[in-house]
Amino acid sequence: MHPPHLAQLCKDLALEFRRDPRGGRVASLLSAYASAHDDWRAWAMFESDRYTRNLVQKEEQFELLLLCWGAAHRSPIHNHEGQRCWMAVLEGQISETLFEAPRDDHALGEPLVQGTSRNFRPSQVAFITDEVALHEISAAGGAPAVSLHLYSRPFSTCQVYDRETGRIAVRQLGYHSVRGERAVSSANPRS
Repeated sequence: MHPPHLAQLCKDLALEFRRDPRGGRVASLLSAYASAHDDWRAWAMFESDRYTRNLVQKEEQFELLLLCWGAAHRSPIHNHEGQRCWMAVLEGQISETLFEAPRDDHALGEPLVQGTSRNFRPSQVAFITDEVALHEISAAGGAPAVSLHLYSRPFSTCQVYDRETGRIAVRQLGYHSVRGERAVSSANPRS
């Protein structure tokens, strides 16, 4: 069973995607939840060696995940398989670094072109699509962090990129936990 405020957030998100498939109010819904509620703590699961992807809700229109970051954890540079992605910081600070997607004429062996980096604090919401950039996410400020990620449609694989060579690999995605219960097995995470 969902914690009560998290359950309401999931209902509000489902209504929003039925009203507007592009999710025009998603950022404000996530920010409002992040600034007023902490019932997500019941589902926060950390690991010492990697960040965790904890499934909150998965529907046809969206997937909502709680990501728990140790102080030194970092995602690979990745895409979002054509989906829109919102990230709300619940606790700590999250750093996002943007990278240009390799062009068709990108020579293997060339490093990715790094763009801007920004830090987000609790209640702040970031948004990205593959058309904007690739990104890398990490805990910032030398402390653990927790973020809530919403993808406009679920996806089970994504592309990860080598920073130095631009090489692309496909990563199978999994969950550390599902609706507050530890998963039997989980694949490599991504944000």
